[in-house]
Amino acid sequence: MNSAQRPSRNGTPNIHVSFEFFPPKTEEMEASLWESIARLAPLDPTFVSVTYGAGGTTRERTHATVARLVKETHLKPAAHLTCVGATRDEIDEVVRAYAQAGVRHIVALRGDPAEGPGSTYRAHPGGYETSTALVAGIRAIGDFEVTVSAYPEKHPESRDLDQDIDVLEAKVDAGATRAITQFFFENESYLRYLNRVRQRGITIPILPGIVPVQNFRQTSNFAKKTGASVPQWLADRFEGLENDPATRRLIAAAVAAEQVLDLVDAGVEDFHFYTMNKADLVYAICHLLGLRATPTSAPHVIAA
Repeated sequence: MNSAQRPSRNGTPNIHVSFEFFPPKTEEMEASLWESIARLAPLDPTFVSVTYGAGGTTRERTHATVARLVKETHLKPAAHLTCVGATRDEIDEVVRAYAQAGVRHIVALRGDPAEGPGSTYRAHPGGYETSTALVAGIRAIGDFEVTVSAYPEKHPESRDLDQDIDVLEAKVDAGATRAITQFFFENESYLRYLNRVRQRGITIPILPGIVPVQNFRQTSNFAKKTGASVPQWLADRFEGLENDPATRRLIAAAVAAEQVLDLVDAGVEDFHFYTMNKADLVYAICHLLGLRATPTSAPHVIAA
């Protein structure tokens, strides 16, 4: 493909993005979160999601962040919800509370075991046993958009990719309307996975989850826990930069830009960014994708 044939070189008017944030633990993190939201909001994301801590540990903070997004910005928030650490009645109450707050989009996840990734998952007594059951429960309460997870390299607990796609198909049958993938670094993994999903007759959007590598060691450790592979070429690019944050940021921008532009050239038009509550790198990538800030789209509130 020469440059004249590359969509990434010739304008990409149909690109859509969404952003993921996590609820802050401290006042300093609160300020950083809202500065990032203020920076990214003018790009008019399709939605922004707010994560839910392991074992439901951030339930109240997640709800507070989502409620503030509804009240003080034009953004469409999606609240994460897991099966962990709560009964069905308790989870249903959270879903109804989101609806009362004006939230109509939920990211439904089983969640990691309370002991952490790699340990045996045990459903809470009286709780939703699986993400499929959670999706069905949410849809029984109201007409929500329900986003679920997808795994181009399969979930660590799945026997193989076919079994993993069986689970995705069950979630779609239960009412899921969109999926976001675990992050990946080899685009072929995502493209092969997408092809197999479509061959199954699954037609919902499957958004590629993109993580700009703010900290290689931290990202690598997280990848090991979640079953995402870290190719040697990526490790080589960050080699020797542990004490050179300025160069590390430049390399991170180059790696992420290469990944998303290659996906654009493969026909991908929707991207979900794991922001880690940091805006600059994600904003730069979106600029490369052709997105431009709309002044009227800025949130009403900027400071925490």
